[in-house]
Amino acid sequence: TCMDQLLKYEFERIFPGCRLVDIHEYLMEKGYKLDGVTGVQYLYHDPCHSPMKTYDPMSVSKELLGDSVTLSDRCCGESGTFAVSRPDIANQVRSRKLQELNQSVATIASDNQSAAATEVKLMTSCPACVQGLSRYEDETGIETDYIVVEIVKTLFGEDWAETFLDKVHDGGIEQVLL
Repeated sequence: TCMDQLLKYEFERIFPGCRLVDIHEYLMEKGYKLDGVTGVQYLYHDPCHSPMKTYDPMSVSKELLGDSVTLSDRCCGESGTFAVSRPDIANQVRSRKLQELNQSVATIASDNQSAAATEVKLMTSCPACVQGLSRYEDETGIETDYIVVEIVKTLFGEDWAETFLDKVHDGGIEQVLL
């Protein structure tokens, strides 16, 4: 939703040559990807208001996470204020999403001979969806996060945020980014 609004601001008229691009598309353009990750099967939840506007979101997900990413269909029921303003409808949407997630887990388990060793993670690119999808974790066992966070955790370790903040406090943000 934010990307949709930002695109209306016509930044290119103020900053000629600039463009707005989602962080996941940017990382794909720069060649970042998870190579050699084993024991994890990724599902990708494409937000109703996808911030990915330059490339196909599923193609971006597969490029960043690997070709075995599976689309997790259906709205998560969060959608900005939807869950608060219309919980009656949002709960019905959530119920259908839960069925879809359980079906995906069952399919992954049947497709993998070593299903016990396969962790399923649900990735998305929307903060509201991360919040909404996290509500399914107790029922499905599926951890939800941003693709970019999964990449950073894998490349830099679970303590990546603390390490980053230590560098910022020690040398300033300019030193970290340059």
